[in-house]
Amino acid sequence: MVTLTDLRNQAESDVTKSPPEVNSLPPDTLDFARRMFEAARNGDTNLVLSAVDAGLPVNLTNDKGNTLLMLAAYAGHTELTKGLLERGADPNRINDLGQSIVAGAVFKAHNDIVHALMAKHADPRGGTPNAIQAAHMFKRTELMDVLGARDEDLVAVPTPLPTKTDGET
Repeated sequence: MVTLTDLRNQAESDVTKSPPEVNSLPPDTLDFARRMFEAARNGDTNLVLSAVDAGLPVNLTNDKGNTLLMLAAYAGHTELTKGLLERGADPNRINDLGQSIVAGAVFKAHNDIVHALMAKHADPRGGTPNAIQAAHMFKRTELMDVLGARDEDLVAVPTPLPTKTDGET
């Protein structure tokens, strides 16, 4: 049986070493990690935060580069998102597709989460597309101030998506 201490020790191992191959990790470790990612995606605040408090690395990352925070934020779990941020989760991690946590929250229209991420210094210009570009493309104008958008941020931004209120039938 793997313990949280085992996971923490693996995550905090010498950063100059290559990370272990996923297939070399014990099956119990992989199963536990999968359960934690699923719990973050499903908003199981008590389980995830208890595990982090017991030693689970708050920035644990899955095979796609998604952290617990990214999964919770994208799924709209405000309480869990805030709890992870309070425990030191990095709001500026970018996943393997180049996506940022705050841009995902903008895309999903999770405005409370956008505000929480920005309060913890999320970079609205990180990722592709970045949060400001996403807010512009999806006409989330109410978020432009909290994202700190400037005129120069909107140069070479894709055109906002058309909506039925734009004259389409």
